[in-house]
Amino acid sequence: MTNRPGMMVGTLEHPVRYEMLMTGQSAPDFKLLANDRSERRLSDYAGKVKIISTIPSIDTRVCSAQTRRFNEEAVSLGENIVVLTVSADTTFALRRYCDNEGIKNSETLSTYMDMEFADAYGVHDVAWRACQRAVFVLDKDNIVRHVEYVPVIGQEVDFAAALAAARQLA
Repeated sequence: MTNRPGMMVGTLEHPVRYEMLMTGQSAPDFKLLANDRSERRLSDYAGKVKIISTIPSIDTRVCSAQTRRFNEEAVSLGENIVVLTVSADTTFALRRYCDNEGIKNSETLSTYMDMEFADAYGVHDVAWRACQRAVFVLDKDNIVRHVEYVPVIGQEVDFAAALAAARQLA
């Protein structure tokens, strides 16, 4: 496999070949499903700073911890920042998890129907049909201002860096 900048993403166990997003780049639009199966697009969050946290599966320890942490942090971020957690889990699994864990300050969204978000954001682990762990911070104009692709599936994102980037943009 050729290791060219912007091409080699995914976990060390499951590399993926989709373009990584870079800071300064316009974020791709998306169509994701919310827990109630309604569609969400990037334009639904117009005028807000977006923290987009991608996880492989809500039912794993690190993914659950990442989702809970961003949900807890969302309380202190103010109404100009929205936190979105994206995975390839079904909307039913995400709704069950949110109900059981009391996730109310952030949104969980699913790309399982077509994986287009995962492809566009460079997080599609095709071997597992899952999203690679990553975090993106988009400004109010949907420009990527912070991005972190986590190379090891069990490793956490740098919460402090993502939260600081979002707060600075708000």
